[in-house]
Amino acid sequence: MGILEKLRSQAAKNPRRVVLPEQGDPRVVEAARMLVANGWAQPVFLAPAAEPIEGVEVISERADSAQVLESAAAALAEVRAKKGMTIEQAREALKNPLTLGAILLRMGHVDAGVAGSLATTADVLRAGIQALGMAAGSGLVSSAFIMEFPDRVFCFGDCAVVPDPDSSQLAQIAVSSARTFQRLSGETARVAMLSFSTKGSAEHAAVSKVREATALAQTLAPDLAIDGELQFDAALLPAIGERKAPGSPVAGQANVFIFPDLGAGNIGYKIAERLGGANAIGPILQGMAKPWMDLSRGCKAEDIANVAVIASLLAGR
Repeated sequence: MGILEKLRSQAAKNPRRVVLPEQGDPRVVEAARMLVANGWAQPVFLAPAAEPIEGVEVISERADSAQVLESAAAALAEVRAKKGMTIEQAREALKNPLTLGAILLRMGHVDAGVAGSLATTADVLRAGIQALGMAAGSGLVSSAFIMEFPDRVFCFGDCAVVPDPDSSQLAQIAVSSARTFQRLSGETARVAMLSFSTKGSAEHAAVSKVREATALAQTLAPDLAIDGELQFDAALLPAIGERKAPGSPVAGQANVFIFPDLGAGNIGYKIAERLGGANAIGPILQGMAKPWMDLSRGCKAEDIANVAVIASLLAGR
């Protein structure tokens, strides 16, 4: 059984309420059908879809929908009070389905949210940060992909959110990605901080950033096996890892790969997916107070359902 099948099976044991704010997208409707049919999650729409789907709750059709919306406006006004938001402005803001979905998640009306099949990543992130808020101790939203190959599972980060992380941000991405990998795979994370250099084989400002990030990540999470800077082959292959980084707790056996910037990460995961045949599951947003997930606008219905499965699982962990 592959990791996706395992995640689906786990989610079906305790399906959570996942809001899908873009019910006007036929792909979202099809994903909701899949979630209901398989019992992976309990999809929630904000308004009716073109065709009713048995088993999908619709917020606007609830008998207390007006009360829910007014409570949501009050909650948003309170959250944004320091920015001067009034209750009238909050009511207007909730006309944006992303903002409404995020505040309902904050209030506990739903357990997780998935959006981005129609909206941009920037819009999904903005709604999440403004209405839902950040996790305790988190100052950064980043992303990770679970990369499933026939015989192994890896985690890649960050491939979707932070364009050019500094050393502190890169360290946070490393720790968050390791935690995500462990929560979803059940495996012990071994984190490689990737570079074009391995242990001093090259000198450059970009290499120094990775070295600094490695030290910071080790301080942030002394319980994790984190090492760098490592070239990809030294991180993945035991023989090369032993030769280039002897004694490393990670080299040659890494399963979490942290790319130095978004360009490398995005290109890397797409090469692994398109040429390497990996099943790329994600992006999985990290750093929000509750599971609030983004999608690629080129996603398929199955991709939406898979991200909803992950969001449902993370809501219970």
